[in-house]
Parts: sequence; structure tokens; C-alpha cells
Amino acid sequence: MALPQSKLTAQGQISVPVEIRRKLGIGPGSVLEWDEDGENVVVRRAGKYSSEDIHRAVFAKRPKARTLEELKQGIERHIRAKHARR
Repeated sequence: MALPQSKLTAQGQISVPVEIRRKLGIGPGSVLEWDEDGENVVVRRAGKYSSEDIHRAVFAKRPKARTLEELKQGIERHIRAKHARR
């Protein structure tokens, strides 16, 4: 069986063969990742989240801890501002 092939257009675009689209479960709008592996190029479906997204979520700066009194004052300020007569 022959390997699926694509042709590069003048604009740098390619069509992904139907067998590959089905195998990867991709369609219009899907994102593909390209990775060099020596003299080979590996193309794969991009994950939903990048490693950078995961790093930011795990090591995000946490807000300064507030006392109960500070929280109550903040709620009171918000309520007063929201319901103030104009």
C-alpha cells in the first residue's frame, strides 16, 4: 500500500490525506504540531492544552490571603457601590 502524500502550494499550504485525518480524528479548525526528529518531521494533533498552559495553572501566583474582616469590608464596599442611588 502506498504512503499518503500531500503537495505544498505556493502559499505554503498542504492538504492532509483523508486516511490521516480519520486516524488523527481531525477536521476543519484542528491544530497540528510539527516537530523535528533528526531528519524526520513528526506531525501530530495538538493537545487541548500546551505544557505552558499547564505550567501556568499549576504554578500560578496565588492572591494574598485576606482576613475575614477584610473580606467583609470588600463585600460591603461592593454592595454599597452596586446599590448606590445615582
